[in-house]
Amino acid sequence: MFPLRVPIFAVLVSLTVGQYDDYDYQPASQYGPSSANCAQECECPINFPTAMYCDSRNLKFVPIVPSGIKYLYLQNNLIEEIKAGVFDNVTAELRWLVLDHNQITNEKVAKGTIDKLTGLHKILFSFNKLTEAVIPPSKSLDELKMMNNQLSKFPAGSLAGMQNLTSVHLQNNELTSKALNGVFKGLNKLVAIDLTNNKLKKLPSGMPSSLETFYGDHNDISSIAAGDLKELPKLAYLRLAYNQMADAGIPAGVLNVTSLIELDLSYNKLQSIPEINEQLEHLYLQVNQINKFNLENICKFSGPLNYSRLKTLRLDGNNLTHADLPHDSSNCLRQASDIIFD
Repeated sequence: MFPLRVPIFAVLVSLTVGQYDDYDYQPASQYGPSSANCAQECECPINFPTAMYCDSRNLKFVPIVPSGIKYLYLQNNLIEEIKAGVFDNVTAELRWLVLDHNQITNEKVAKGTIDKLTGLHKILFSFNKLTEAVIPPSKSLDELKMMNNQLSKFPAGSLAGMQNLTSVHLQNNELTSKALNGVFKGLNKLVAIDLTNNKLKKLPSGMPSSLETFYGDHNDISSIAAGDLKELPKLAYLRLAYNQMADAGIPAGVLNVTSLIELDLSYNKLQSIPEINEQLEHLYLQVNQINKFNLENICKFSGPLNYSRLKTLRLDGNNLTHADLPHDSSNCLRQASDIIFD
């Protein structure tokens, strides 16, 4: 999350500053007096009257949000329930909703609350007790974060038509490939999906052609189907470390994708270096069972214009040493500044 020590307008100028789980607030005394249009449990600085700060106050409920509020911060409380009516004044105007680090369950999210927020741009609902994703019906939504819950269900069609959605963070849940199949289909601005530490056995189907980053570390993925990456022409960063990938699960050429810049297959069960494209720059294969340096899978042939763009190649934790590096590898790997064996 963006550091909220700065004024709201400054945050809006740069949406990429800070980490998603870093909430660092300016003391209320530095904001000056609170606006009269504010819930009594919270603070609404006069200089930033569209923001309501209710964070870190041991709240057990969401207060009624007055009209005019666009940015609502409720993280780091003891909230267990979202009661009906609390958002009735801001159904179309609320832009940011931050609910991280509370104790909210699906059963305690009343109908007519989040499901009525039609103008929401960002929903941050991490570190709670949700078992099913709670999705607002906003076509303006651009950021969805529900990390560190207990999610095992994702309502089919709940993201349909959300053409402004750019990033989805669902790491540290219990989601399966079946639960996510088709969920991201047609989201033509979606560039980043993080499903680290879930229960995937394969890549979710229907991921959009706009996707640039997919993180699927710490799952149970054992294979990549021949067509999985053909529909992702912009995919640049693919991380599948700590899975169950073996040679048999990677069809020939499936990773030979011109768009890839970084590929992480470390901590799997590979016995050989998979076939990659010469445009790949960073390849992480540490802690597998590789026992042969397959140079032909990195460079089909070498020449003045035919060589690998690899800069980083990690092979530590395998059955290889520097002595296994082929004598004719220098031309192919001419740009590699960091080749690591044991």
